Amino acid sequence: MPDTHAPLPRGPLTIVQPGEARSYWQPVPANGFVRCILDATNTASETPFAMGTQTVDPGCHVREHMHDANEEIIFVLDGTGEARIEGTTHRMEKGSCFFLGRSRPHSFHNTGTGPLTFMWLIMPGGLETFFGRIGRARAEGDAPPAPFPRPENVLQIEAETVFGTLPPKT
Repeated sequence: MPDTHAPLPRGPLTIVQPGEARSYWQPVPANGFVRCILDATNTASETPFAMGTQTVDPGCHVREHMHDANEEIIFVLDGTGEARIEGTTHRMEKGSCFFLGRSRPHSFHNTGTGPLTFMWLIMPGGLETFFGRIGRARAEGDAPPAPFPRPENVLQIEAETVFGTLPPKT
């Protein structure tokens, strides 16, 4: 009698331990650092995405931006702050989760006294490429560098990665 319970094809498996992810110090105004944990370079997933964490220093922020061809999820791991989405302010605290559909202008502000850390998931990927191009390589345990500016060609880098053009302010 034939076996009707043949094993299903298996997808890829990727495990990234602490300290193994690519990590980059970020320029002003965010400062802090990102960890690019999963993306097309290490998952070979059928559905393109990238996932990592970002830590924003107290008093700093991720400037307003949008992704015109990507959807993004933000999940707060630690700290407090504000997400400003299309002109409305939302509390960010441990456990807060935001789904940002395409072309929704947003920014993140650390209003607390300690670091604000959140996980980001972007579909399809590309945010990891942006972070690598504007940041400086970081290893676990490295002392933070002095604040440094964004590259002069940051608008070109944005256009070549996952950022759309914000609508004019009215």
